[in-house]
Amino acid sequence: MPRTVRDVVFVDGVRTPFGKAGPKGIYHETRADDLVVKAIRELLRRNPSLDTARIDDVAVAATTQIGDQGLTIGRTAGILAGLPQSVPGYAIDRMCAGALTAVTSTAGSIAFGAYDVVVAGGVEHMGRHPMGEAVDPNPRFVSEKLVDESALFMGMTAENLHDRFPHLTKERADAYAVRSQEKAAKAYANGLIQQDLVPIAVRRTTEEGGEKGWGLVTADEPMRPGTTLEQLAGLKTPFRVHGRVTAGNAAGLNDGATASLIASEDFAREQGLPVRMRLVTYAFAGVEPEVMGYGPIPATEKALAKAGLDISDIGLFEVNEAFAVQVLAFLDHYGIDDDDPRVNQYGGAIAFGHPLASSGVRLMTQLARQFEEQPQVRYGLTTMCVGFGMGATVIWENPHFTDAGGTK
Repeated sequence: MPRTVRDVVFVDGVRTPFGKAGPKGIYHETRADDLVVKAIRELLRRNPSLDTARIDDVAVAATTQIGDQGLTIGRTAGILAGLPQSVPGYAIDRMCAGALTAVTSTAGSIAFGAYDVVVAGGVEHMGRHPMGEAVDPNPRFVSEKLVDESALFMGMTAENLHDRFPHLTKERADAYAVRSQEKAAKAYANGLIQQDLVPIAVRRTTEEGGEKGWGLVTADEPMRPGTTLEQLAGLKTPFRVHGRVTAGNAAGLNDGATASLIASEDFAREQGLPVRMRLVTYAFAGVEPEVMGYGPIPATEKALAKAGLDISDIGLFEVNEAFAVQVLAFLDHYGIDDDDPRVNQYGGAIAFGHPLASSGVRLMTQLARQFEEQPQVRYGLTTMCVGFGMGATVIWENPHFTDAGGTK
């Protein structure tokens, strides 16, 4: 029987507010699986026309798949969220690009015709499960010099990127970080972020473990509005003496979850679901693990080639800010100014946080909002670097696009 590839669309996306990892963080007493369950429930609440029995799969990413992030979390989270037990689920790990890969993997199944609609997202509770917990890297990586030893430490890979591109100075990285905080604060002030946040009830305790009661989390904890260049200039460089990477120009250690609805366009329209973005293509690429922040560049080159597009065709960029230098390397490669208004219009991970496997859907949710506000933009992309030397890029088309002549 002949097969016809179907258009795949981003229907909707939500996320929890992101928290700081550790005993003082807002989610210290909250389970990882409960975070992603809250996101899935909110996604379904916002789209009541969807018959949950029609969901074909639940793909949930986590980088550290143990404890409350283990047990095939896509399946368990689906059951805990109240989906019919007939709906299957699975877990994904591509480190920082986990949720992005959950979207692209299920999108391929939708395009092929095996699925109609899925839930795809990610969760990371770095307070409960630090990156690298319980891993046992094969000694051959270092003994046979397959990779540089610094590849195992993300902060060191960012320092290596500074080494490779010395014109990407600490001063430029700090300036970029200040702008990220400013844009995030402005987006909050304009109510652009809150629309897609899931309020989370959290249990609070004292430092001694005593009960302080319950609270409601409605905003991202890592944000530092009012950050100045002078403040960033004085921060320690923990990865290298006299280094350039600091807590101020990098994303922190964070907790949070995301969830999205991905569907074929014909199914979405039949079911009365919104069509917020149309998937054009996607690509993954590998780079030297010790400069993993370079990954978005070859991934974007591959995606653009597959789509028959040029970087000049992209009107909006959502670039994950694992480290400021990683974003600067991407912009520098394509001749884009550090402060180009098309890039991360609402701010990025330096302000909001980066709970590893969950972040890809945050990028998509913010791009979808920007598409709605800017119908003159036809194409946008979401891109991120990925641990151990990879990059991931998804190109999207704006379904609200109207050209200068007023035609769609």
